[in-house]
Amino acid sequence: MLKGKIVWMTGAGTGIGLAGAQALADGGATVVMSGRRKEVLVREADRIVAAGGRAEAEPLDVSDPDAVERMAAAIVGRHGTIHILVNSAGLNCPKRFWNEVSVADWQQVIRVNLDGSFYCTRAVLPHMRRQQDGLVINISSWAGKYLSSLVGPAYTSSKHAVVAMTADLNKEECVNGIRACAICPAEVDTPILDRRPVPPPADVRARMLKADDLGRAIRWVAEQPAHVCVNEIIISPTWNRFYIGHDE
Repeated sequence: MLKGKIVWMTGAGTGIGLAGAQALADGGATVVMSGRRKEVLVREADRIVAAGGRAEAEPLDVSDPDAVERMAAAIVGRHGTIHILVNSAGLNCPKRFWNEVSVADWQQVIRVNLDGSFYCTRAVLPHMRRQQDGLVINISSWAGKYLSSLVGPAYTSSKHAVVAMTADLNKEECVNGIRACAICPAEVDTPILDRRPVPPPADVRARMLKADDLGRAIRWVAEQPAHVCVNEIIISPTWNRFYIGHDE
């Protein structure tokens, strides 16, 4: 069902973005992989190609709106269109709580998590409207639906806003055949955990969701027929620290 589809995946060098890129390429899509580290992107794109998939590495800072517009135009120029956008670029700052977060750190989190998703979505919408078809998948977070003591105000605010932005996109663009999904995972064992003030120990990480779990979820959403809109997915590990009170 994904054969012939052109996918633009941000945050594709590691973690959820990489797992999503691999899953979509396995499904037959051509995946344009964006992220900040060129060497990582090239290595991972080459691995996908070596495994029989179609992938391209295109370094990008999603917080730069002009660079985002140029990238979208370059992808369309090369492939003719963009069928699916997956906004997976995201970060948090180590000093994240109210008693320590700086203005610069707040701005960086908002610029990447929220503004970057907006810039990329805005850049693809004209092409999706023209073809009267398109899918945007935004990787939000459990923190985009519920409050957590782990993540701080910048991350919580940005991820709640991504969920709201996704809903608004469906409200406005459904008449143009465009649909959007916010995927809200609880804890996932990815490199972003290493930026926590106290990274979780190995036994705790072993119980978390894995990046491949999210890759499969992304692919499932992408493979739904055009008349189906999966508005939102909330996914957690069975042993969920946010349920049992050990979210510290």
